[in-house]
Amino acid sequence: MRHTRFGVFLVSGRFPGQEDAEVLLRTVRAAEAAEAAGFDDVWLAEHHFLPYGVCPSAITLAAHVLGRTSRIAVGTAVSVLSTTHPVALAEQWSMLDAVSGGRLRLGVGRGGPWQDLEVFGTGLERYESGFEESLDVLLTAANGTASAAGEHFAFREVPLVPAPRRRPEVVVAAGGPKSDAVRLAAERGLPMLLGLHAGDDEKAATVEAYGGHNNHVSTVLCEVGDSREAALDVMRKSLPGWLSDGLGAHVTVDGRPGPSRDPHEYTEHLCEIHPVGDPDYCVATLETSLRRTGAAHVIMFVEASGTPEGTEENIARIGAEVLPALRS
Repeated sequence: MRHTRFGVFLVSGRFPGQEDAEVLLRTVRAAEAAEAAGFDDVWLAEHHFLPYGVCPSAITLAAHVLGRTSRIAVGTAVSVLSTTHPVALAEQWSMLDAVSGGRLRLGVGRGGPWQDLEVFGTGLERYESGFEESLDVLLTAANGTASAAGEHFAFREVPLVPAPRRRPEVVVAAGGPKSDAVRLAAERGLPMLLGLHAGDDEKAATVEAYGGHNNHVSTVLCEVGDSREAALDVMRKSLPGWLSDGLGAHVTVDGRPGPSRDPHEYTEHLCEIHPVGDPDYCVATLETSLRRTGAAHVIMFVEASGTPEGTEENIARIGAEVLPALRS
């Protein structure tokens, strides 16, 4: 059986009544707890102008977490290429790779048609048609030199400084089997990041559309309780408030409708498709998901309780009561 990696996925969500600074401190503490609990890696989300996630730069927070840890790998999930210059991201990756002993991973994605595009000046065109070019500029720069003569980037050749010591480990966020990101990842031989919203069937279809297995990363919600009902009770009390505030705050750059989900229905959906329950239930659900999707890497959204204590207890219980069974 191939080795499967297990990580945590930290969104830095601001639950009702919380302050941004305490949310970010909760995230850092959770990353440290994940290292202590024996996880392989921790992945950090990136959002702008939203309570859904209050970390605006995954690469910046990753730098801090790398400095606070010694063993665990740290990844971005994701760095948004529609609002970030790919050469600047390659520089940051190379610098942090050098000082962390190669512990930084890069997850990249297209993002959404949000007001970020207006604020940062990249524009809707970069979102609509620029992801492929941005990805290729990033991958070229990470080889040590960068140049471009495309629609969105045009500049003479420059060396990447600091010079990279290795190729980055890049994963590409895929929105589903029909997403163009699936094609782009497959053509470049890059593994995919499969989203939290998708169940096993959709993830398996996305892997099939890609053309097979390649260390793809599956995102799941995992909440361990003394029983299935106890874990569900935590989710039903905490998730709807965060989802209502967070999803409703998305503002599109061109007036198109933003995401619209009933927070209570979405909570039930997430609890139905993900490991939320007692340790045996979580182990069985994750084993089934790994078998059905063919993923070789699972990252777990562990902060759904919305509190530092609940998040750290959940991480500790997964590390002690779930991961050993999965790894055996």
